[in-house]
Amino acid sequence: MSSNRWPLRAALAPVACGALWSAAQAQTAPPLESLLREASAPRLIVGEAETRAAEGRALQARARLNPTLELQVENVGGNGPYRDFQSAETTLSVGQTLELGGKRGARIAAAGAELDMARSRASQNRIAFARDLSVAYVAAEAASERLALAKEGVALTEADARAARLLVDNGKEAELRALQAQAAISAARAEQSRAEAEAGAALARLSALIGGEQTYAAVTPGMLDRAWTASAAGAESPAVAVAQAEQRSAARKLDLERRRAAPDVSVSLGVRRLAGDNATAAVAGLSLPLPLFDRNRGAVKAARAEVDAAHARLLIAQAETTADRRGAEGEARAAERSTAAAREGVAAASEAYRLAKLGYEAGKLPLLELLSARRDLIAARQRHIEARLARAKASADLALAQGQIAFGGAQ
Repeated sequence: MSSNRWPLRAALAPVACGALWSAAQAQTAPPLESLLREASAPRLIVGEAETRAAEGRALQARARLNPTLELQVENVGGNGPYRDFQSAETTLSVGQTLELGGKRGARIAAAGAELDMARSRASQNRIAFARDLSVAYVAAEAASERLALAKEGVALTEADARAARLLVDNGKEAELRALQAQAAISAARAEQSRAEAEAGAALARLSALIGGEQTYAAVTPGMLDRAWTASAAGAESPAVAVAQAEQRSAARKLDLERRRAAPDVSVSLGVRRLAGDNATAAVAGLSLPLPLFDRNRGAVKAARAEVDAAHARLLIAQAETTADRRGAEGEARAAERSTAAAREGVAAASEAYRLAKLGYEAGKLPLLELLSARRDLIAARQRHIEARLARAKASADLALAQGQIAFGGAQ
């Protein structure tokens, strides 16, 4: 019989090792401020990469046009005196296109405006990520408290069931009361299982948002009870800042397209060798395109439309920001009041449950009263958790609307 156990042990060994490794890898998440400062999530990497790309384009916009080196040989490979290279004319020249109409300055300004726009978007991305990370963090803490409350609910239910069994055994309660208490235990254990699943899912969402391979078994508590008040001198809304940068970029591009309608001049200077006369002469040239067919009107029209669209987006962003800010302020005030009311409800429900338990144990109250008081206590504590979570989310939304980062962290 012992020989049959070895395959089972061999099969379970990798599973056990994997479980131990996962337990070793899982740890408590650092405080939210540390995650906000040290996070290198993919969402942040995208904004940083786009900013570096805009910096590269701004650097390239300052480059001048390269000169042209031209070598031209004439009067060779023909008939008579032009059969060989005795009558060849060889010209070596250097040409340079000169940008007129302020094109280079306009190009540099347009690239700089694009860089400012990329930086504004990256800042908006950082603030939005901080909001989402804050919400995910407090949601994980709330899920952890729900799990702890569910476990405590199981313990309370089991204690009530033991008290009910004692009264039934002493003939003070009918057997039905013991069965009702046992049913309550089953319901409480089911609630605990659900709370465990929700806590695991919340921690998984937090890890996924950060983008690392680290898994967390818990978060550092305290964020749900931490008060946060928006600064009186809040920064400009990220959405408005981005819209303003887009408008400036569109205006710079319109100016650039208008200047591109002006033709550029190409000049050249070189030396010509006349083999037939055994002489050397200088040559110079000037070329100017005639703007008869292409005057860049289509590009100018498109750029003008982009300016109008950017201005409209700015008006939309300003209106939405005002509405979001007012709504977030109202939600924050309401959440603070709800939290205070929920805290008072927990105190009242706790006292009611204590009195109900004393009355039941003394035989003065029926089991239904005790079960009702316990359900009220659990519900009151759940409402307190939800109210504190709503307050934290409202703080994060208010910080986003005001261009700030709630609960600390570098912007």
